[in-house]
Amino acid sequence: MTEPERTARWFGPWRGEAAPGRTIEVRMAFEAEAPWCALRIDACEPPRRLAVSMDDESGAWPVELLLDETGDGATTRRLVHHRPSAEGIGEIGPGWEYYLGLLITSREDGATAWDFDAYHPAQKAYDEGLAPTP
Repeated sequence: MTEPERTARWFGPWRGEAAPGRTIEVRMAFEAEAPWCALRIDACEPPRRLAVSMDDESGAWPVELLLDETGDGATTRRLVHHRPSAEGIGEIGPGWEYYLGLLITSREDGATAWDFDAYHPAQKAYDEGLAPTP
C-alpha cells in the first residue's frame, strides 16, 4: 500500500520523502488529466494503518487504509473516507469502488484501467442509499 511502484499500479505514483507529518505528491493517474496533488501523511503504523489527507477544490479528503489479519491467514483491507456529511456520496463512493477494484487486480494480475462508466452512474443510487437519512 505504501511502496511507490505498487501504489502506481492502482492509484498513481508518488514522490517525496514519506513519513508521518510530511507531505508528498501523488499523481492521480486514473483521473482526467492525471493531476499531481499534495497528500499529507497523518499516520503510518505498519503493517496495520495508513492515514492520509488531501485538500482540493472539492474539500478535505481524510482517508485511512486499515489492514486486519483474519484467523485463516487472510487479510481484510478497509478504506475509510471520513466525511463530515453524506453530501456527494453518490459521486465519491463509485470512485473509491473503482480504485479498490484496481488495487485488487494490481495484486492479482496487474492493474487494468476500466471504463469508469462501469462504476458511475451505475453505483450512484446504491451509494446514496447508504447515507443516513436526516
